[in-house]
Amino acid sequence: MRRPVPCRIAVCRDCCCGTAKVTGVDHAEQVRRLSEVAEVRVTPCLLVCEQANVIVVQPSSEGRAAGGRPVWFGLVNDAMATEDIAVWVRAGGPGVADLPDILTLYVFTPPRGVRTRRSRTSR
Repeated sequence: MRRPVPCRIAVCRDCCCGTAKVTGVDHAEQVRRLSEVAEVRVTPCLLVCEQANVIVVQPSSEGRAAGGRPVWFGLVNDAMATEDIAVWVRAGGPGVADLPDILTLYVFTPPRGVRTRRSRTSR
């Protein structure tokens, strides 16, 4: 019997995200806080630098079965946004918990080539 797979979070940390280019953000604290609610993988550049800091929440196995898909968040540059993401993931994330209205301000759709390349490298 398979164990359920929880939500996973990818946090971009490369040329723009997670660097001094995005000022006023405690980048280490952002990763630490998200790590409290899900497995966090720090990734190289996700090729959407204009959206720095980028966080991608992958659905759990339950969420995927319910139709949940990865949610890309951009411009996550304050502690409250990080906290809102953490609370949503703890509630179940994509496919399980409704996305709070405040988080819709951060959601974006990456260019198709980025999504395709990203999905191939995350397996």
